[in-house]
Amino acid sequence: METICVFCGSSDNVAPEYVRAAEAMGRTIARRGLTMVYGGGGTGLMGAVADGALAEGGRVVGILPRMFDSPVLRHGRLTDLRLVDSMHERKATMVELSQAFVALPGGFGTLEELFEVLTWAQIGLHQRPVGMLNTDDYYAHLLRWMERAAMEGFIYPEHRQLYVWASEPEALLDGLEAYRRPEGLERWMTRTEADR
Repeated sequence: METICVFCGSSDNVAPEYVRAAEAMGRTIARRGLTMVYGGGGTGLMGAVADGALAEGGRVVGILPRMFDSPVLRHGRLTDLRLVDSMHERKATMVELSQAFVALPGGFGTLEELFEVLTWAQIGLHQRPVGMLNTDDYYAHLLRWMERAAMEGFIYPEHRQLYVWASEPEALLDGLEAYRRPEGLERWMTRTEADR
């Protein structure tokens, strides 16, 4: 794993512990010699995670839609800022450049990005690890819902192994490094083929 994609919130109106956790995540990524890919913003957790990585001399690649390319929204000190034409192109580029994915606390956009890469792992479009930084139990309800979805049969048991989570950046990166694609994913794909 050489490149890691970070999804996170851009709101400045969040508790300080989330900002500190994002900065710590960026610092930890850089200390491990990983390149960080993210959405290119300079506000909220997006700005904090980039600042953390840059403070440790890390390489940070931002993928920013032109609609957000303003001094107020973009990060001004990235190693590499790439402007794209749409949100779809932004996500596609972030996925293409990355070998692992991490969701920090965030809102609708963060969850949408997280679940897209999880769904793509589920159907075999990639085999890369996906993780969540569960700062202050931010993702506790979501993790319980995932367990409920498996219990109720909406996802297979092996799909619960498609993601890892931890409360601290070091532990999360360790979990991503140790990730192995779960056995049995072909069962879902084979069934889908048979149902066509």
